[in-house]
Amino acid sequence: MVRRLLLLSTLLAFGCQADDPAPTQKSHALPRIHLSSDKKHFAVDADARFELWGFNYDHDEKGRLLEDYWAVEWEKVRRDFVEMKSLGGNVIRIHLQVAKFMNAADKPNAQSLVQLGRLVKLAEETGLYLDITGLACYRKGDVPAWYSSLDESHRWDVQCRFWKAVAGVCKTSPAIFCYDLMNEPIIGGGDQKSDWLPGTPLGGMNYVQRLTLDPHGRSDKQIARAWVEKLSTAIRSVDKRHMITVGVIPWVQVFKGGSPLFYSPEVSGPLDFASIHFYPKAVPVEESLKYLRAYEIGKPLVIEEIFPLDAGIDKTAAFINASRNEVDGYVSFYWGETIEQNKQKHDLGGAIQGDWLQKFEELAPRQ
Repeated sequence: MVRRLLLLSTLLAFGCQADDPAPTQKSHALPRIHLSSDKKHFAVDADARFELWGFNYDHDEKGRLLEDYWAVEWEKVRRDFVEMKSLGGNVIRIHLQVAKFMNAADKPNAQSLVQLGRLVKLAEETGLYLDITGLACYRKGDVPAWYSSLDESHRWDVQCRFWKAVAGVCKTSPAIFCYDLMNEPIIGGGDQKSDWLPGTPLGGMNYVQRLTLDPHGRSDKQIARAWVEKLSTAIRSVDKRHMITVGVIPWVQVFKGGSPLFYSPEVSGPLDFASIHFYPKAVPVEESLKYLRAYEIGKPLVIEEIFPLDAGIDKTAAFINASRNEVDGYVSFYWGETIEQNKQKHDLGGAIQGDWLQKFEELAPRQ
């Protein structure tokens, strides 16, 4: 899960201006990624299979979220996109904060929407696709009091307005791969259900978010289904073209059994593909594959977060190689520093990140 990556990323040493530079390359004519005719894989150009490969661009080397610097350090963002492309990436996952995109319950932030449009254009020019993850409340102190005080119904309404505004910016671009409704939503999450953002923050960040504080007699599947349907309908009212998913903690792996919630037959109908945050454990690869297969639901399967946290670099690479016939894409992490910059820091965090970026580049599909 992405929040655990913060523990490692804080080991990394923390270390361009607003005007756009002259273009260094021509814009790429990006084909649209769509579902294959059997809806089991991604495809481009008729039914040619497409393997997703990319990076979560969730924070930079200083621990800053994208919206902290994308307006005043645009050259840095552009440089990072070019670097991720050079590492074999074809998709970048960005994480948009509610606080930056909603000024009030019924008022999207126009400036942030303009900047998002600028980022979409950069993706087009760089030849990259965007996995747009929304509704983030990663820094609890930034979350507006008006949003935290809303009840479930009104909170979901704001979430719909957020997505309509974002989809309005993105709907015509071939660079949009998908909309990810929320990072790691949960229904319950312990006995204390008075807080939308449960758990102790790690490095000041909250990555898990509740969908409700009171089930009112509903089952987890009923709540998840109602939420997925409501937000997907809001997006589809603006953009009927691009795919929708939701990135989840693979509880089947965490609890070593059970069945998926968001990717159950009762909930997953509006979702175009399954998206999980899967970190292989230091166990035989076949054991990891067993838990992975619980999320094979007849739709494409993307590992939207992967990193050698527990299994180490070699075993994580072995897991990727062993699962490529079953998985349609892998998204790791890029934190604003190149392979060389990480290795030059001569510390454990830099060494791990540098070696993994190098291995991930070696594993990238040939384009």
